[in-house]
Order: sequence, then structure tokens, then C-alpha cells
Amino acid sequence: MTSRVTLISPATSPSLRQARFDDGTTSLDGNGAARARAAAGTLPPAAHVVVSPSARCRETATALGLAAAEPLAELAGLRAGRWEGLTIEEVGGAEPEAVARWLTDPAAAPHGGESVQDLCLRVGRWLDTASQTDGRTLAVVEPDVVRAVLVRVLGAPAASFWRADVPPLTATEISGRAGRWNLRLGNPLQPADD
Repeated sequence: MTSRVTLISPATSPSLRQARFDDGTTSLDGNGAARARAAAGTLPPAAHVVVSPSARCRETATALGLAAAEPLAELAGLRAGRWEGLTIEEVGGAEPEAVARWLTDPAAAPHGGESVQDLCLRVGRWLDTASQTDGRTLAVVEPDVVRAVLVRVLGAPAASFWRADVPPLTATEISGRAGRWNLRLGNPLQPADD
């Protein structure tokens, strides 16, 4: 049995443009929604469609024509605790040592939320379940979730989490069987005439 998972990052939102810790309620901006609608129909057919529970992921899924996507709590982005709603600049100005520790120590959670290490473990458990699913799964997920999948698939240390950039509205594909995954990165979702 071969499992295939296509991870789609959400379209742009104000939080993304402002480097703000998203609290899950921020909607797509007009340009992001338009780009997602233009990319509808470019995705392969899937047996399963899931989505991070954030507004921007749910709205991206709907704009892509994946309105029946099932929200999964285990695919939520990194929980940033008391930093949610703030920009990285605001937090860095107020708590520079805490931000430095958070960016360099995957076990650190100075914001009172979730550590990168915990996120990677949570997403890894979901990936173990997905590996038992025959056919393709489409998952519209936060960039943090894509990074956590990369860490798991590559067997990389959690400290490498921040070294992967995940552009908006791109697809990262993995496929595998018997617990071994292959990776295909960063495919843009574009209308057929691009």
C-alpha cells in the first residue's frame, strides 16, 4: 500500500504579511483568497481531505474547492501561548532572550504555549496514522505543520525546524510505504494557464 500526502500551505493573510503569531482567527486577505480561487482545480483527486482548524487554512481549502475538508486539531499550527496576536518584532523588543531561546532550543516554550519539539511529535503521530491510509490525502495546513512533517520525513533534528521556508499556497508532497517516506517540495499552486 502506498500512501500519498499533499500538504498545501495557506494563502496570504494579514498575520502572515505582518509576521504576527496567528491566533487561528485571521482570515485570508483579498489577494490570497483570489490566488487560491484561481488555483482551484489544480490539485490531484484525493480519497481524504483534511485541514488545520485555523480560519486561513479553512478559507484556503474552501477557495481551492475543498469545502468538505475535515478540520483536525492535531494539524493546528504551533500554539504560541501569550505571544498569540503579537508580531515577532513586538515580542523580540520586549523579550529578546526568550525569542532567542525559542528559535534555538526546540524544547523551549517561553511563551507558555507549545514547543517546536512538541509540535513535531504531535504532527508525527498524525503522519503515522496517514501512512496507514491508502490513496492520496490532501491537507491544507499551517506552514509550521509542513516544517514538522519535513523534520519527521527527513529524520532531521527538531533544531532544523526553522531552516525550512514554506511559501504561501505551495504544495509539499510525500509518498511512501512501510514507514519510509519520499519527499517532493514546494510545488506552486497555479492556474493551468500560468
